[in-house]
Order: sequence, then structure tokens, then C-alpha cells
Amino acid sequence: MAEVKEKRWDLVVIGSGPGGYTAAIRAAQLGMSVAIAERAELGGVCLNWGCIPTKALLTSAERHHEMRRASDFGLAAEGISFDWGAIIRRSRNAADRMNKGVAFLMKKNGIEILSGRARLGGAQGEVLVEGTRVAAKQVLIATGARARPLPGIPFDRERIVSAADAMVRKERPSRLLIVGAGAIGVEFAYFFSSFGTKVTLVEMLSHLLPIEDEEIGKELERSFSKKGIAIRLSTKVAALRREGEGVRATLAGPKGEETVEADLALVAVGVQGNVEDLGLEQAGVHHERGAIQVDARMKTSTPGIWAIGDVVGPPWLAHVAAAEGIVAVETMAGHDRPGIDQRKVPGCTYCHPQVASVGLTEKAARERGYEIKVGRFPMRACGKAVAAGETEGFAKVIVGARYGEILGVHMIGASVTEAIGEASLALAGEVTAEALLDAIHAHPTVTETIAEATANALGEAINI
Repeated sequence: MAEVKEKRWDLVVIGSGPGGYTAAIRAAQLGMSVAIAERAELGGVCLNWGCIPTKALLTSAERHHEMRRASDFGLAAEGISFDWGAIIRRSRNAADRMNKGVAFLMKKNGIEILSGRARLGGAQGEVLVEGTRVAAKQVLIATGARARPLPGIPFDRERIVSAADAMVRKERPSRLLIVGAGAIGVEFAYFFSSFGTKVTLVEMLSHLLPIEDEEIGKELERSFSKKGIAIRLSTKVAALRREGEGVRATLAGPKGEETVEADLALVAVGVQGNVEDLGLEQAGVHHERGAIQVDARMKTSTPGIWAIGDVVGPPWLAHVAAAEGIVAVETMAGHDRPGIDQRKVPGCTYCHPQVASVGLTEKAARERGYEIKVGRFPMRACGKAVAAGETEGFAKVIVGARYGEILGVHMIGASVTEAIGEASLALAGEVTAEALLDAIHAHPTVTETIAEATANALGEAINI
């Protein structure tokens, strides 16, 4: 095999998603020579087929929603319509722009791009990129994950599809079955229903967004039901098959079996790590059930090989992958960098109303033995929410009764994905409830609801 270069890189990153490219840049900043291998588009799934293009689609849905409510704000708008093709093109343009941005960052930081499929070689520090041998002191695996199909029901990319297929449909489906009510499922349910698609949303657990606080899931269920989305909770898909120009599903729920027909079935039941054909076994890298096993600083079982992001398992979030990438390369550079505290990772869902949270749910806090105080503040009592005409939802804060520490913050409502940053900082800095209340919050803002809910938990509520 030919050497791609005579030099030996300090770091070769496999995968250029948010974790991979962030790690590459930080490594370059620390003085390492870096190459990044990518078999598809720079930026990975998030920038090209996930976070960015889906948010562009959801923004179109929100604007359409606002236009239809023009009269609520003393405005007149007639003949409101939409161009489905233009909506899809705008989403793809957003992804393309971010892709070009990553390419610019690689060039700016002197990072060499190796195009093609990469895998670990037979010798330590060896990576094969399309069969060409590359030498590296350290290797970082950031290959991400892909959509997981229902058992025994593969994606056909035409009628039984993943999110990546759904976001580029040339025609809007009249009827859509969505299996899985996690973040991807509820975001697509809101998007398609906003443009008139009849949506049936199926979740095998007891509430929408199962990883979120149960009260949040119940509030979102009420909102979605008002929008005409058909929701089936505690329900499994017993059968799903193509039939004619659509699909037919048999659902098994609390009231027995039900048949649902649709033009399209979007399966959003989770993801599985891209661990195949990476040479993990030959290199002695341990992995289980589609996830590479790592320690707190992202080291694998093999010295000199590290892994980050979706390929190491949940919570499958871009910002976690990026943070893990920084932990990994700073540890490589000899920095005493702590690992990621999963309890302090924020999560956001961009349907309408939005959902955002960080920390423990009420149920989790009680299960861990905490004595807690719980405070809530409704958006209908928030001046900014009333002025904006967005009064759905509430903020919920969970406080430890013994020490006054903030254990969790959960929000549902317009713009809460922007407001959750305060709560994330509070948990990261171990801010107490009293200290949070000492901070003066600008009025009117949605962020005030965090302070108001905290005050409610302490019995000091002013505005409710």
C-alpha cells in the first residue's frame, strides 16, 4: 500500500460531524497536526440531514402558523399558501451553507481532509482510508449513528422511511404514520401537520417525549391533540407493510388492535452506532450493541484510540459530541480535563410548543432519594409570552430541599430552547435556588419563568 504522505499526523479523526470537526479544530489549536477522514459530506448527519435542515423546515412551519394567526395581532393576511418545493429547497440550502462553513474551518485551522471510508489498520496508529495507509499517533472515532428500523421491517426509502428520507419528500403526504414520539417523531409530527397532513403519532411508552419530565409530555400531548394530531400512547406496531401506494399498520394498544392506513410511515424509534467495517475487532476496541465502550475521558479499550459522539451511545446529541471531542483532545494533550456530567446536559425539541430541559426529572429525583421542592410557573402569567400571544406551556424547577441545589429545569412553550441556557449554566455552576433568585432577570422575557418557578418552589412566588 502507498503512503498518503511521509509525515505522521498527531491525530486522525474518523468522521466530520459536530464531534469530529470540533475535536479536530481543538486539537489544531493545541498544536497538533490533524487530518480528518470523511466518507460523505463534511458536517456529518447533524449539519446535512439532522439538526440544521430539520430546524429550517420547522421554521417554515412556525412562520406559516404565525401567518394564519395574523388577525390575532391586528394584522390582515389573505390567501395564505405555501410552496412545498421551496420549503424543502430552503432546508437543503441551509445544510449546504453549514457544510461549506465546516470546509472553511478545516482550511482555516490547517486540517487536512481525507475523502473516503476509513477504518483502523492492522498496526497501532494505522488508519486505512480507501485502502491507503495513514499513520497517526492518536485516532479518534466519531462515525456517528444512523436511524434504527423496526425489527424485521427495513426501510425501503419510499413508503417506510427514516427522517433523512422524510425531509426531502418532493410531495407532501396527505396521511402520515409516525412511529416513535421522541424528539424526531414529535418534530416531524408538528412539521407535517402544520401544512395539512393528517398525522398519527404512535409511542409504545405512556407519554410523548419519554425521556422528558412526564408533566411536559402530557402538556405537549394536549397541545398536539388540539392541532388535530392523532396520538396513540402505550401502543406498539404489531405489523407494518407497504400496500399499493401507501402503507398499512396494525397497532396494538390499550383498547386492542387498530388498523391505520397512510401514504407514508416515518420510523423514528432511535439510532444505532456506525461501528461496522471500522476494524474495531482487529484493533481490540470493545463495543456492545452498536456502541463503542469508552471511559469518562473518551478512551477506548485500546491505547491511542478514542471515540466520541453518537457512536458511543446516548444521549445522541450534537452538543454532547462536541463537548466529548474537546474532552478527548485536551486529555490527549495532557490537560487535566474532567469528563462529561450527563446530568447537566441540556436537551431541546423544536416542535411548537418547544420543549427544553436540563437535569433530573421529578420522577428521577425522587427515585434517587432526594427530598425535593417543585415549583411551576405558567406561560399565561409571563408578560413576554402574553405579549407574543404564546401562552401555552410552563416552566418547572426541581430544587433539593436539604441544600437548595437546583436539580432540574423543564420547560415547554415558545422560545424555551433559547431560555434553557440559563438553567444549564446554573447546573454547571452548582448555583443554588437562592443565588438564582438573587440574579436580576430582565423583564419581559421568557427566561423570567425560570426564576418565577424557582421562587414558587421556595414559597416566594410573586406573580402567581
